[in-house]
Amino acid sequence: MPEHEQTGPIADVPEQHELTSESLIHSGRVWDVATETFDYDGAAITREVIRHAGAVAVLALDDQGRVLLIRQYRHPIRTRAWEIPAGLLDEPEEPALLAAQRELAEEADLAAATWHVLADFQNSPGGSDETIRVFLARDVSAVPAFQREDEEADIEVRWVSLDDVVDAVLARRVQSPSLAIGALAAAASRARDWATLAPGDEPWLRHPVLGGAPWHTR
Repeated sequence: MPEHEQTGPIADVPEQHELTSESLIHSGRVWDVATETFDYDGAAITREVIRHAGAVAVLALDDQGRVLLIRQYRHPIRTRAWEIPAGLLDEPEEPALLAAQRELAEEADLAAATWHVLADFQNSPGGSDETIRVFLARDVSAVPAFQREDEEADIEVRWVSLDDVVDAVLARRVQSPSLAIGALAAAASRARDWATLAPGDEPWLRHPVLGGAPWHTR
């Protein structure tokens, strides 16, 4: 059996290799870019790495089984894209659940009484440590409207059945990763009577900052 082969349920395995050198290429408002050299079984390998604070996203579901979608302009892809409410973990020491609740209020003027963790994913692990947690929010209610600016000023809001959202993902009409992963995970979890959900405050061990991952050097 190969050394890294696993038996039983598949699972990612954190693995630490000695970092022999690093240099900061760019320090930005949202992320940094660094060059890192590490020892990999006796060989020195150098990679450019985007260091990202991470983000949260919220799949809000009403009592009719509809998903709250927002549409806004995304300049890097020159597209007005359908998404679910989401935002950076850019407030110092803010818990992920609190950040998700804040984003739902700021982007959709909603609060939710019931919160669960729906999915975690790493957006581009070949080049970035960005990690995103998707929450499922239910028992939603309206809150006072938030004053939005820039690209968020003309956000469009729409409630769409979960099945229709899944159809749009599978037909490749929408391509936001948080929306796609969140909708597919929600449909799969619903089919399992929501047995896959975790508590909203479940520790986020794989997040490079909140989980205290040993490779993170910020």
